[in-house]
Amino acid sequence: MTADHVLAGLDPEQRSAVTAPAGPVCILAGAGTGKTRAITHRIAYRALSGAIAGRHVLAVTFTARAAAEMRARLASLGVGGVQARTFHAAALRQVRYFAPRLLAGREMPELLDSKVRLVTLAAARAGLRTDRAAARDLAGEIEWAKSSLVEPGDYPVAAAKAMRETPHEPAKVAEVFAAYEKIKRGNGVIDFEDMLRAAVWGIEEHRDVADQVHAQYRHFVVDEYQDVNPLQQRLLDAWLGGRDDLTVVGDASQTIYSFTGATSGYLIDFPRRHRAAVVVRLVRDYRSTPQVVGLANAVIRQARGTEAKLRLELVGQRPPGPEPDVRIFADEPAEAAAVAARCRQLVDAGTPTREIAVLFRTNAQSEAYEKALAEAEVPYVVQGAERFFERPEVRQAVIALRSAVRSTPGETPLVTAVVDALTAVGWAPDQPPPGGAARERWEALAALVQLAEEHAARQPVLPIGEAAAVERPVTLADFCEELQRRAAQQHAPTVEGVTLASLHSAKGLEWDAVFLVGLSDGTLPTTYAKTAEQIEEERRLLYVGVTRARESLWLSYAVARSPGGRARRPCRFLPQFDRPGGDRGRAAAGGSRKPDVRRNQVVSCRVCGDTLLAGVDRKLGRCPDCPSDLDEELLDRLREWRGTVASTQKVPAYVVFTDATLMALAERRPTRSEELLAIAGIGPRKLALYGAAAIALVGGASVAEVTPEKSSPEEP
Repeated sequence: MTADHVLAGLDPEQRSAVTAPAGPVCILAGAGTGKTRAITHRIAYRALSGAIAGRHVLAVTFTARAAAEMRARLASLGVGGVQARTFHAAALRQVRYFAPRLLAGREMPELLDSKVRLVTLAAARAGLRTDRAAARDLAGEIEWAKSSLVEPGDYPVAAAKAMRETPHEPAKVAEVFAAYEKIKRGNGVIDFEDMLRAAVWGIEEHRDVADQVHAQYRHFVVDEYQDVNPLQQRLLDAWLGGRDDLTVVGDASQTIYSFTGATSGYLIDFPRRHRAAVVVRLVRDYRSTPQVVGLANAVIRQARGTEAKLRLELVGQRPPGPEPDVRIFADEPAEAAAVAARCRQLVDAGTPTREIAVLFRTNAQSEAYEKALAEAEVPYVVQGAERFFERPEVRQAVIALRSAVRSTPGETPLVTAVVDALTAVGWAPDQPPPGGAARERWEALAALVQLAEEHAARQPVLPIGEAAAVERPVTLADFCEELQRRAAQQHAPTVEGVTLASLHSAKGLEWDAVFLVGLSDGTLPTTYAKTAEQIEEERRLLYVGVTRARESLWLSYAVARSPGGRARRPCRFLPQFDRPGGDRGRAAAGGSRKPDVRRNQVVSCRVCGDTLLAGVDRKLGRCPDCPSDLDEELLDRLREWRGTVASTQKVPAYVVFTDATLMALAERRPTRSEELLAIAGIGPRKLALYGAAAIALVGGASVAEVTPEKSSPEEP
């Protein structure tokens, strides 16, 4: 293959990225715009044209899967020798290679695969009693600090400046951090951050190591540059050694890992740090339909803050598809059941289960969907999280519940018995603790209580003896049997299935059909997002979720968490949901009426396909900047007719039709009742009063032909 062949099939923006001269290049690549194609073709083009040698290229990614894909693509382009690795893999390789020199002949220390055990010991030294969840939260804080180049003594000030939600008092976390470092050194082991620091130290403090690294690697590519943390940037700077042959690719609108120390600041500041940088924007979306792309644009268009400066307006390249489906349900069980039913329909229609995903904000939300999919006999897999019944806290809770069966009187109400048993293992009702892992643990156990509430509400008729069947309360023993049945059903092995994943773990993946569920304020954005920056990161999280879908996108929200529960507001980042009034949307007393499921279809611009949020735009069916096909002569007749009708009925003209509705009629020129009803603001009543006249006017009738001599006034 030649360099010219590498350019075949690239769009103009990709070609600009591939052929940019040596030096700093920043590729701003929106979701689905072919960023991997651009950077692999850039490497191949330069290598095949003789500008560089593949063995001198280091391409850095954030996942082993992405690195493997990059190597495979380069091989298919006829380029070998390129090192495509994650930051950690590249650093580990270099530290191992230089260990004899750096460690004066000593062996390289063992690398910890998890901090939790040592953090637990460190917490005990600091006077803290921790379970596994609390230890994970403390480990997360230590990882954030080390990735942010923060030392134990500086942690309290740094945490306050970063507005961290710490699992304990910052001074106490700093004490645990210091104890962890001491225990780690005493055990002769290092963690992943130490390994990155060792690679930096080897280059910065050892001239011979620096010379060898700089001679080996002369050209650098960094994928997902918006996710780089200060420690990784320090390593990248050491690798560069003052040189500037660096290509970075990223999307500030997909910055969703700031809680780990990642920052988009390096991507945003790239042109300032590298004055001669070439900046290329990839905006042609080859992944999703124009309808999905339109909704993604609508979500991120409202973004504010630093990342919004690099916001990209995507342009869909695929043929049109179905409109995103926005739905509202009475409660979460109803939402989960509807999602499972729709998944069943998709599978029955031929969609492979591996091409369907259900995405949610927190892992604790997965249980309802595991249950619903299992009951619908739809296989599933959980991505990026332990299955609900395999989580340590759930397994511990199940053991506690079984133990409590022997000591719980038979007449004890089920929910009371479950709460008492969980309280005995440290769970406290209505007291979610701080810290992400601890909160997920609390929410998982809260889900067991909710499951007990649902199970108790069924009040089944159970046989007693052989001849009689009487109703008796559900006992704790019954509930334990139910948990065992569910666990056995959900642990059934499956080759493939519908993916259940948190929005964070879904980044970098894509599916034909995506369900974004649980879109209520308090969940997305989470109640723990306090600052404007945190709120904006939650918005970007939804954007990432929307852009995972290729063809079909479902967005849903439940008014209440459980039947009859407290009402919640829908996610503020989406087009407005129709909110049920009064008792609509929930079952009537006694369950005699099914929940009212309301549906609100997303409206797309009929010109460009973008999602329309403003009322006037939705009514007109187009963006304000898109060209209008307004029939001005028709608009004049509509205005004259409206004035005559309003005068006859003695009401203001807007009561008949607003100006925006008249413009929509003159632009969209409906010829059937169904087309009239599709215009926002025209419902059944106005259709009955004015529909025939409007259609006649569109058809060319004069005002005199359609103006009634006397009409019933429209009620204001």
